[in-house]
Amino acid sequence: MAETMGQRRVLRGADDEGRMPAMFNEMSVSAPAVRGAGASARPALRPVLWLSGVSAAFVAAQLLLVVPGSGLGWDETVYTSQVSRFMPAAFFSAPRARGITFLAAPVAQLTYSTVVLRVWMALLSGVGLFAALWVWRSLLPVRVLAAAGGLFTTLWITVYYGPQVMPNLWGAYGVLMAVGCFLRAARDRSDRWALTGLATGVIVIGLMRPLDAVWLVTPLAVLAVAVPRWRRPALLAVLAVGLMLGCALWVVEAYLHYGGLAARLQRGSEIQGGMGWHLAVDDQIRALDGRSLCRPCDVPWRHKIASAWWFALPVLSAVGLMVAARTGRAAIMGVPVLVAGCVAAPYLFLIDYAAPRFLLPAYALLALPVAQSLHWLVTAARGPRLRPLATVLVAVAVCGHLVVQYTVLRNTADNNRKTRAAFEAAAARLHVAGVRPPCVLSGDHAVPMAYYTRCASRQTAGPDASITPDGVQAAALTHAVAVLVPPGGRPPGYARSWRPLRLADTSAFRGYLAYLATPPPTNGAPR
Repeated sequence: MAETMGQRRVLRGADDEGRMPAMFNEMSVSAPAVRGAGASARPALRPVLWLSGVSAAFVAAQLLLVVPGSGLGWDETVYTSQVSRFMPAAFFSAPRARGITFLAAPVAQLTYSTVVLRVWMALLSGVGLFAALWVWRSLLPVRVLAAAGGLFTTLWITVYYGPQVMPNLWGAYGVLMAVGCFLRAARDRSDRWALTGLATGVIVIGLMRPLDAVWLVTPLAVLAVAVPRWRRPALLAVLAVGLMLGCALWVVEAYLHYGGLAARLQRGSEIQGGMGWHLAVDDQIRALDGRSLCRPCDVPWRHKIASAWWFALPVLSAVGLMVAARTGRAAIMGVPVLVAGCVAAPYLFLIDYAAPRFLLPAYALLALPVAQSLHWLVTAARGPRLRPLATVLVAVAVCGHLVVQYTVLRNTADNNRKTRAAFEAAAARLHVAGVRPPCVLSGDHAVPMAYYTRCASRQTAGPDASITPDGVQAAALTHAVAVLVPPGGRPPGYARSWRPLRLADTSAFRGYLAYLATPPPTNGAPR
C-alpha cells in the first residue's frame, strides 16, 4: 500500500511539476522496484513485443488485403516517375513535395514491378509505425499504446495507403513522433534523445507535407512558450531547425522552378481550388465509404455505417481526456488532441473537397485518447458481472468496427485492381498501335497512362501544363504521340487529322479515343 501511494505521488508530481521525472515510466509504475534480473528484463521487453506485434500485424494486413494485384494511382505515378529509371518524370506540380520519392527510390531505381514496390513500402510502413509508437513508451502504458496503434492501423485508410507511394501516412508518423518527443523533452530536460526525435519528426512531416509541418509546429511552439515549466530555448530551437530542414527542399524548388515561395504558394492554392473558408467536414464524412478523392464532393451520403466511427471519435477522445486528467496524464493526452485539431483544420475548413488520407495525422494522434477511453471502460468496471459485461460490449463494438473497415477496404482495393486492369488493357492497345517508348501522351488521364505505357506525359493546359500545342506538334515529328479524348470530347485542333484509335472497352476507358500521330515515329527521346 505504501508503495502504491508513492507511485501515485510520482504520477501527480509529473502532472503538477510540468515535467517527467526519470522514474516515471511503465516499469516504475507497474513493477516493484526490487526484482531479480530475469524479472526486471521482462518489463523492459514488453514494449518491444507489443509494438512489434502491432507493426507486424499491420504489414501482414497490407500484404494480404492490398498488395496483391494492386496498381499505382494517379498521384503515385507522379511520385514514382520522379525516381524511376524506366520512364520519364511526370510534371511535378506546385503543391507536391518530394519526401515520399526518397522512400520509393531504392526500389524504383531497380525494378518496374509494382508488386516489389508495394512490398517494400509495406515493410517500411511497419518500421515507421514501430518507431512512431516507440517514442511514447515512457509516457503511456504499453497496452494503451499498443491498442492505439491497433486502432489506427485497422482503419481502412491506414491499411490502404500503407503500401502506397503517398506521403500522408508518413506525415502521420512524423506528427506522432514529434508530439511524443515534444512531451518527453518538455517534461524531462535530461532526455536528450527526445530532442533528436522531435527534430526527426518535424523533418519527416516537412519533407512529406511542408504546410502540414507548419500546422504541427505552430501549436507546439505556442505550448513551449505558454506553459511556464515547458519554456526551454532548446525546444523552440529544435522546432525551428526541424521545420527549416524539412521544408528546405520545397522552398529551394520554389525559387528554382516556380518563381519564388509566394508564387509557389499561390499556384498551389489555385490547384487546390483556392484556399479559404470552405466547410469540408461533410465532404470528409461522405468520402469515408472508400473514396480516395471526393472532388467535387457532391455525392449523396449513402453508406452511413462506414462513417459511424468518425462520430464516435470525438466522444471517445473526450472520455480519454477525462480519464487522463484523473490519472495525472492530462497533458499527455491534451497535447495530441490539440495538435490533431490543428493539423486537421486546413482539410476540414480551408479546401472545398475531401480525401480521407488527408486526416491520417489527426487520426494517429486521436487514437491515443480513444485507446485510453476503451481501456478505462474495460478496467474501471467493478464486480464479477460488470467487468465481463463491459469487456464483451467493448469487444463487440471493436469487432463491428473491424467488419466495417474490412468491408470498405475490400471494396476500395477491388476498385483499385479493376482500374489497374483497365489501364493495362488501354496501354496494351496503344503499344499494339505503335505508341512505344520513346513516346508522348497528352489529354485526359495522360499522367497515369504515361506510367503504364512508359511514355512521357505532357499537358497543354491545367495544373500539369508543361508544353504548348506547337510543342506537341513538334514532338510528333520525332516521337510516337497520342492524345487521349474522353467520350463526347473533341481532340485539340492540332490532332484532328491524326489517326483515331478506340481504347480497350473497359469501365474506365469505355468510349475513349486516342488520336495518334501518323505515321507513328520510332526515333528520338522525349523532351
